[in-house]
Amino acid sequence: MGATLRAVRALVLLAGFYLLGFVMLGALVAADWAAAQTSVGSAYVKIWILSALLAIPIVQGMFALRTPKAEPLAGLPVTEQQEPALWAAVRALAEQTGTRAPDEILLTGDVNAAVSEDATFLGLKAGRRRMYIGLPLMTGLSEPQLQAVLAHEFGHYTHHDTRLSAITLRGRHQVMRTVAALHERSRKKIAKEQARQEKKNAKRVARGKEAAEVGTGVAGLSYRLAAKPFLWYGIFYLRASQGVGRQQELAADLAAARIVGRNATASALREIPVLDAAHDFYMRSYATLGTGAGLLPPPGEVFGGLRHLLAGRAAELDEMRRSTPDEELSPYDSHPPIAERVARIEQLPHDGRTLAGARPALALLSDPARAFVELEHATLTPEARQLRRAADWPWLVHESMLWHADQDAEPLRRAIADVHGGDGSLASFLAAVEAGRLWQVADRLPKSEEAGAATGRAAREFVRPQLRARLSRLVAVELVRLGWAHWELSWTDSAKLRLPDGYEEWLKSALDAAVADVPDTRELRRLLTPAG
Repeated sequence: MGATLRAVRALVLLAGFYLLGFVMLGALVAADWAAAQTSVGSAYVKIWILSALLAIPIVQGMFALRTPKAEPLAGLPVTEQQEPALWAAVRALAEQTGTRAPDEILLTGDVNAAVSEDATFLGLKAGRRRMYIGLPLMTGLSEPQLQAVLAHEFGHYTHHDTRLSAITLRGRHQVMRTVAALHERSRKKIAKEQARQEKKNAKRVARGKEAAEVGTGVAGLSYRLAAKPFLWYGIFYLRASQGVGRQQELAADLAAARIVGRNATASALREIPVLDAAHDFYMRSYATLGTGAGLLPPPGEVFGGLRHLLAGRAAELDEMRRSTPDEELSPYDSHPPIAERVARIEQLPHDGRTLAGARPALALLSDPARAFVELEHATLTPEARQLRRAADWPWLVHESMLWHADQDAEPLRRAIADVHGGDGSLASFLAAVEAGRLWQVADRLPKSEEAGAATGRAAREFVRPQLRARLSRLVAVELVRLGWAHWELSWTDSAKLRLPDGYEEWLKSALDAAVADVPDTRELRRLLTPAG
């Protein structure tokens, strides 16, 4: 389907939304006219008011004529003078694909590459083009794999896919906006009816009567019914537009395979889900580990630190690469499943091009380390940029884990202070246990509803694991304060608390004894003394 036909199709789909709105408005006018012929007095006025209330969100949705603008992606613009090799590669791919090169290249902090175009006249008139390339994506790909990803994006330019995004986005926005407006009015109606009934019940209780059951009945029903046609059309709209989107993705894959090679394209498709999962894990477990403590990784390592994880967990990631994600295709997905895309590419004839000896994609940058630093300045929030920068990763992990341990121990400290007084320190805990108050302290810890309802032995068994875990954190903080322990960075596993030789088993035994039915603190006290 050519660009003009796709533009016409997108326009027809959007026109169908407006037609649906006019049909609904016509139905309301018809209802008003029928009421005027058959109703008298207040009944007609009520019908007219209801019609007007229903018409307002429909009209607002239909005639919000301004095309919604997508939020611009945060990124670092790079000029041809700053990154000549990257721009040369991009221009060469554009020429091979038979399309115009982008006017801007922006580096982002995502495992993704994307293109956009500020097209006008329903996408028929070309506009300013932007290409977004994620530095974390470049971190995990070879140069041919990155070229395959970029050639895929240029395939969208070649088929004029990017020009139609504005009208397609507008159609989705209009449909969903109208549905949301109608449901919001329904929620307000329900809330108003609940408040009315609760107020009525309060008066009944004040007069000594039993409160009636609060129910919303049919409150807001008319709004929900009015939303249904738009919702049904929205489902149809998404199905129609996403089907075209899937065809565009497959065509772009074939363009990439033709230009860069079958092997590079298939391996890039296999690599992206692996990189995406690794990047998500890295951001959760490493890059943002210290934010609660007011810490960020060293400069350039917020995004650049991913390379350490990829190297440390290479075997684990190789296992993930050997199988493509098992995805269920939804009618609303704009992309076919990765497994299907890989299978289609691998069925192509072998073209003799391999990945042997390929450079890493970051080799296209003049100074990758500088790019990672500048990307942080361009994309991190002002609040994030105010955080203290760690000197190195080991220090960041130790300080962050110490902060987390201190936070985990805080409920136990409060419980100790409430029951025994003092500052809630480990010394106060030991004194409280020796005074026979262990289970009073435990009873002050946060509990689930089931644990709170338990009594006797069952109550102790519910609270014992939490008590031991929080005591373990309290002891860890104390050992670090004494200089006898530290948290150790690992790129292959979770951070581990390193103790002197023989301490680990001794500590487990001491903690078990301290939270036993008949608690014994002697081993824990001995463990925490230099002589011990």
